[in-house]
Amino acid sequence: MTWTTNDIPDLSGRLAIITGATGGLGLETGIVLAGKGAEVVLAARNSDKGAEAERLIRSRHPNAAVRFDLLDLASLASVQAFAERHLATGRPIDILIDNAGVMALPTRQTTVDGFEMQFGTNYLSHFALVGRLLPLLIAAKARVVQLSSVAHRSGHIRLDDLNYQTHYSPWPVYQQSKLAMLMFALELQRRSDANGWGLTSVAAHPGFARTDLIANGHAGKPGLFARGARLLEAVLSHSAADGALPILMAATLPDPTPGGYYGPTGFQEMKGPPGVAVIKRQARDADVARRLWSESERLTGVAYG
Repeated sequence: MTWTTNDIPDLSGRLAIITGATGGLGLETGIVLAGKGAEVVLAARNSDKGAEAERLIRSRHPNAAVRFDLLDLASLASVQAFAERHLATGRPIDILIDNAGVMALPTRQTTVDGFEMQFGTNYLSHFALVGRLLPLLIAAKARVVQLSSVAHRSGHIRLDDLNYQTHYSPWPVYQQSKLAMLMFALELQRRSDANGWGLTSVAAHPGFARTDLIANGHAGKPGLFARGARLLEAVLSHSAADGALPILMAATLPDPTPGGYYGPTGFQEMKGPPGVAVIKRQARDADVARRLWSESERLTGVAYG
């Protein structure tokens, strides 16, 4: 039986934070969660787009409890400021969806803190965000969702040069960031179990969803690769709304598998009804996950204790 948004329970009284929620998958996820009664925080870096996203959600759900909150994942100071605002309220966070990301940037760019942009934005800042919000997540026994990708299948954690200071290449760097997100979800569950945090840590991927992520990255540049990507998109992709379904499933299933992974169930997990996704062997390497965790604490200055 196919899972749909009709299977999502009432979320009244729940607080959900979604990063990168002013467009694409994040916005589609926010629309659904707000419609199910959750209080939704749209965490992103552009306040104008945030206001537009709020208006759109309220046009669909007039009574929605939704608000924008500034979060620039290219800056650890912004991550800290965001977390401190929420910690000051003391409000437990029921659902955290680490959705924001950039993909296959043609040339090496860096965050404010000097991290390679894809690794820093997609993974390191989310690692720091979860760590800083941990007291509020523990208080709610939260569901924490990391956004991975089918790209994790070819990923490799380059522990000796995580920020690709040498031999930068768009796709291997993106693949590493998305493998890191999946490994983070699995390791967070292991550490929650060991420390009694009570979290349910899961991951999801959208398959091949039609969003601006592709257009803004390497595939959006003119050339043979871009033409090939557009051809594949026509055949294998699905809408952002459909791509959001595995994310919503991961975030709202009443009894998800701790450390579970969700995605489309069609050909090569590119599109199709949401369900359990395949985790490649390298993502289950607990030793590499522990080493990545330690290095992430060092780079971000955020220790989970």
